[in-house]
Amino acid sequence: MCKIQKTIGERIRNFRKQKGWSQEELADKASLHSTYIGQIERGEKNATIESIEKIANALEVSLEDLFKSIQPIEKKEDYTLSQIITKLQARSIEDQKFILNMIDQLFLWKDQ
Repeated sequence: MCKIQKTIGERIRNFRKQKGWSQEELADKASLHSTYIGQIERGEKNATIESIEKIANALEVSLEDLFKSIQPIEKKEDYTLSQIITKLQARSIEDQKFILNMIDQLFLWKDQ
């Protein structure tokens, strides 16, 4: 499984869940099959650009948002950081600020 496929799939899943939609609802809005959506979200299918565009339009996000900050990952540590970024990008600014504050608090606690 290609890491970029998995990363894009995770982002699509995060955006979908943020809207409270099932895979079936997203598939309906994107005019795609729900099985195909599931395969994309799990990184099992190499989606076409056309399908990715349909999904992005249905989710009301830009292609840039789906592909933002994706870089080749060479080390396992970089992959972990990429997963964190992927999860945060699909959250609201308020959630991102909350998580940043939590991280700051955890570091303060750990450093004591």
